[in-house]
Amino acid sequence: MIPLNRNLKRQIDCRMDISVIIPLYNEQDSLEELTDWIARVMNNNSFSYEIIFIDDGSTDDSWAEIQKLAAGHKEIKALRFRRNYGKSAALHSGFGISAGDVVITMDADLQDDPEEIPELYYMIRRQGYDMVSGWKKERQDPVSKKIPSRFFNYTARIVTGIKLHDFNCGLKAYAKEVVKRIEVYGEMHRYIPILVKNAGFHNIGEKVVKHHKRKYGITKFGLERFINGFLDLLSLSFVFRFGKRPMHLFGGLGTVVFILGFISALYLGGTKLLLLSRGIRTPLITDSPYFYLSIAAMIIGTQLFLAGFIGELISRNSPFKNLYEIEKKINT
Repeated sequence: MIPLNRNLKRQIDCRMDISVIIPLYNEQDSLEELTDWIARVMNNNSFSYEIIFIDDGSTDDSWAEIQKLAAGHKEIKALRFRRNYGKSAALHSGFGISAGDVVITMDADLQDDPEEIPELYYMIRRQGYDMVSGWKKERQDPVSKKIPSRFFNYTARIVTGIKLHDFNCGLKAYAKEVVKRIEVYGEMHRYIPILVKNAGFHNIGEKVVKHHKRKYGITKFGLERFINGFLDLLSLSFVFRFGKRPMHLFGGLGTVVFILGFISALYLGGTKLLLLSRGIRTPLITDSPYFYLSIAAMIIGTQLFLAGFIGELISRNSPFKNLYEIEKKINT
């Protein structure tokens, strides 16, 4: 990492109201307009702030545009990844360097409205929310995105019990202590409300926000994100229920399967001995398909039990590691 900071000490010494974190990938055309818009909103409301751009391995001139903007805006910080790691990695890195009492996340494509920032800030500071998630009630996207998104959000509400209409809205607000306590990895940016809840922060709110049509460029996400999102939801639900105690699932399930197999084998053996004691000729136990099903059940039960035991060892000895390699940064 190459530090290009001239204002670090002043930023650390002074309390800051808001950090705006903006992950981006090939969004060079929108950055200047977005920066000016955010600065105008902040200045009109007398907020002290910083704008943190996370360039997620862009292949266009986004980084050059950020460098140009940083020269004229002392509030800008930026990181650049060597390659495209994804939105979760960008948010995780942005959370790590943010200094504001309230952290706002938004997309770089100008579809999120910076005019929403003041109310989001006051919902955190005055109303005591730990997190406020935006709800794009009037979404300016094609039907091919709207319908899968509604189904996805409905499924997420049922599975998680968190009553939000739009889990994946990029415009969100967090109290500072929240972003310092959660770890966003993989593609879990869709489920940050779940991460927040499982970190012990339960006061999660929602706000209807304006959503604009994309002005520049094209979307970076295809329909496959809904399939991946559903799989991630199942994975996340499993991890938070059993990630810290895998033995409870695998060990318990393995024990039940083993016992069923053992009882079945015992029944077959006992039946044969009983018939033989009465002088009744019986076929070999190994001629019965139930014998092999019983053996298979005991083997599978043993494997499940061992999987739970190994998972327990791993969960207790594998702390989270940051694997995101940062190439350059500005004002951090």
